[in-house]
Amino acid sequence: MNQFKTYNVTKKDIQKKWYLIDATGVSLGRVAEKAAYILRGKHKAIYTPHLDTGDNVIIINAEKAVMTGNKGSDKMYYRHSGYPGGLTENSYDKVMEKKPTFPMEQAIKGMLPHGPLGRELFRNVRVYAGADYKQVSQKPEELKIK
Repeated sequence: MNQFKTYNVTKKDIQKKWYLIDATGVSLGRVAEKAAYILRGKHKAIYTPHLDTGDNVIIINAEKAVMTGNKGSDKMYYRHSGYPGGLTENSYDKVMEKKPTFPMEQAIKGMLPHGPLGRELFRNVRVYAGADYKQVSQKPEELKIK
């Protein structure tokens, strides 16, 4: 007979915090990796793979995140209209001109699980191009990324 019980996390046991990440001068991949780690909840002792145990993340100055090497002109983003010949490709630089938060959002989304849980987790991230953000009343804790 086993005397130890396995602890099962339930929704009422999960307490969410807010974190603020400033992407100024930091590699886009490093910011996205840290955000995905926190969104997933892997920094907590109660981490459960099939539950949303993570916290909320606010990323500011996403337009000031850097890409190393020639990725500005070499990295391509693709989309397809669904019609023959409907493939559209844009470089990182062109995408940053039109929508500066898109590359950061795509990088984070690609690091989360692909399915219903990943879509639920992605709702907990807010990406802003500038330094202003709306979630001031949540009193986010600032995270430094090296």
